[in-house]
Amino acid sequence: MKVTRNTPDQLILSNTPWFIGITLVLFILAFVGAGLFMASEGGEGIWFGLFFAVFGGGMGLGAFCAFVRRVQVVLDRRDNSILIRRQSVFGYEAVEHKLSSLSHAEVESTKSRNGKRTSTMYRPVLILDEGMSAGRHPIVEAYVSGSGSHRLAEAVNGWLPASNQGDQDVSVG
Repeated sequence: MKVTRNTPDQLILSNTPWFIGITLVLFILAFVGAGLFMASEGGEGIWFGLFFAVFGGGMGLGAFCAFVRRVQVVLDRRDNSILIRRQSVFGYEAVEHKLSSLSHAEVESTKSRNGKRTSTMYRPVLILDEGMSAGRHPIVEAYVSGSGSHRLAEAVNGWLPASNQGDQDVSVG
């Protein structure tokens, strides 16, 4: 996910998974193509080729449906709104919250263990502290490695006005 617009009135965070989408389409085409080629040879290879095309192509299609999701988060000061749009093969979803309810952004983490090795994954969340939408709202559903989640949280917190950032700077002089 990356910042696609950062103006005083609007902050837009967007993720379009082009690489994984194109890779999965090529995977599907390779399996279906190889399977149809085997089936076209005739004989006993017809059933194996059709199975190869349907099973391999189906696995690729399942992965495409599960992993390719476009997410866009629009924080708009003029409209006092936060719009979270998610689009997948199965449809489109848009959720709207009031920007004035947004306290700050944080990064959630989870640890996974693979044998002796432990890895930490992250995802950015928006913290709404008032109204019917109060609570933690993940920007993306999946946890990822790297510093991208931290950069997104810093971008949101840097864009918010100082009076709307909660307890982050409460010094009295």
